[in-house]
Amino acid sequence: MIDPSIRRNAEEKMKKTHESLVRTLATIRTGRATPVLLDRIVVEAYGSEMPINQVATVGTPEARMLTIQPFDKKNLTAIEKAIQKSDLGINPTNDGSMIRLIFPPLTEERRKELVKQAKKMTEEAKVSMRNIRRDAMDGLKKLKDAPEDEVKKAQEEIQKLLDKSIDELGKVLSAKEKEIMEV
Repeated sequence: MIDPSIRRNAEEKMKKTHESLVRTLATIRTGRATPVLLDRIVVEAYGSEMPINQVATVGTPEARMLTIQPFDKKNLTAIEKAIQKSDLGINPTNDGSMIRLIFPPLTEERRKELVKQAKKMTEEAKVSMRNIRRDAMDGLKKLKDAPEDEVKKAQEEIQKLLDKSIDELGKVLSAKEKEIMEV
């Protein structure tokens, strides 16, 4: 009997890769403003780097606007600088107590760039999953006393798991593409 932990471990890692891609794709800007867009931006505050949502309240008063209200007004300029340095491509408006981010409508060219970016991220996730499969296959090959037919069966299961996971990534990508290209 082959140890099921190899398959279970591969499945767990593939699931984590899938979840990571979903989180990463959520940070790609579409036509709507959403607080998730600021998740990757860190602010120099209290002597360390912290995510914006730990130093301020992020709100969405309108579909194309985010408001950032710092818990401590001393962090206002640090938040503003962090947003300016980020890859958001938006200039923050600081009124002395709050920062407003107004998202202009995306141009067709920018939408296509974002789709390319999403495809690149998805391809990286697929490569990661293929590496997980390779590691699992190597683990199966190292089993000396396992019957050959059981090893073959386990390898087929891992391949099916990879195929299913890559199909799911494709669905996630097509949904994100649709969301990005939506005008």
